[in-house]
Amino acid sequence: MADAEPIPSTSLQLYCDVVRPEWVDYNGHLRDAFYMLIFSFATDALMDYIGLDEAERQRSGSSLYTLESHINYLKEVKAGALVRVQTRLLAHDAKRLQIYHSMHLANAEEALAASEQMLLHVDMRGPAATPFADAVAQRLHGISAVLSQLPSPQYTSRQIRMK
Repeated sequence: MADAEPIPSTSLQLYCDVVRPEWVDYNGHLRDAFYMLIFSFATDALMDYIGLDEAERQRSGSSLYTLESHINYLKEVKAGALVRVQTRLLAHDAKRLQIYHSMHLANAEEALAASEQMLLHVDMRGPAATPFADAVAQRLHGISAVLSQLPSPQYTSRQIRMK
């Protein structure tokens, strides 16, 4: 399990990828669905980091389900770009995680996209919501203790509306 890894004091950088040509649309930009794919892969990396890796999912029969997701598309992303995702744990309780991903070019700080998500821990045999295992809950508390002092990211708690 990842509990021996130190927790960074800014955000978790657990996932990088190259934008593949088949992910690009007719405008020459990363297709909107593939932003979510990249963020989904980053969530998988977060699962591994907190101790919900493949072995634990097989052992416990539990996983995370996405309840809600919001994406803000901020900049164009082209084929071949090396992108990295920074992840923040915004909040958590016994069964849920509120997370924030921001996508960046590998060597840049400016966000290309941002995604806020609500995830639910589920016993897949039900399926039914279930509390996190103690080891995972402890890891979440540790991450929260380190990252909770950071200011809220810009693209959180947003809603779509016309003014």
